[in-house]
Amino acid sequence: MPPGGSIAIRVAPAGPDAVLEVEDSGIGISAELIHRVFDPFVQGDQLPDRRGGGLGIGLTLVRTIVEKHDGTVTVRSDGPRQGAVFTVRLPSVAAPTSEMMPAPPPIRRGPRKILLIEDNDDSREMMRIRLETLGHTVSETSDGLHGVELALSFRPDVALVDLGLPEVNGYEVARRIRSRVGGHDIYLIALTGYGQPEDRRRSEAAGFDEHVVKPLRSEVLADLVARRRR
Repeated sequence: MPPGGSIAIRVAPAGPDAVLEVEDSGIGISAELIHRVFDPFVQGDQLPDRRGGGLGIGLTLVRTIVEKHDGTVTVRSDGPRQGAVFTVRLPSVAAPTSEMMPAPPPIRRGPRKILLIEDNDDSREMMRIRLETLGHTVSETSDGLHGVELALSFRPDVALVDLGLPEVNGYEVARRIRSRVGGHDIYLIALTGYGQPEDRRRSEAAGFDEHVVKPLRSEVLADLVARRRR
């Protein structure tokens, strides 16, 4: 959109749905393109300096996310230089109430023994430093099988396990830890880049107590390792 343009955002109920509209005064969409804008890698004409350039996957991601939430997304435009209006419709749900929200688990403050299983060296080092700064004792490894053995010998209070480990993934690590003597006493936290409901159900089935999407903020990490439900 050239300088001086405008964007309007509107949200309103419409029967059983909630409707979000995003309207801009940008370069618009031609009649030839409007039926294909949500397809991967489809792009319209760019400004001469390509300030609006991209990979052509943004709208594809929008459609994918909206459809995974049982919604629809559409677009209309009067043509080039006439702007566009994108409309997202999602099933509306009741606002949560205090009665609907689960009570937070009890939190134990103080030093903990923590096992960190993460194959990304930089990520593992940053988490270890942060945890040690908080006063916790940390044992770490990049290998799932070694992590299972450490869980038995180190006897941690909490284990942070990356799901995308090579060879033996985090799901299998959790299952093996839970199957060993004392394994159910460990508070298992899954670390992953995926946070869809199915991903969370899969980690819960493997034995994890928590499913956390990376990157993990320091305050969230500090709070998580202080929890214990088992």
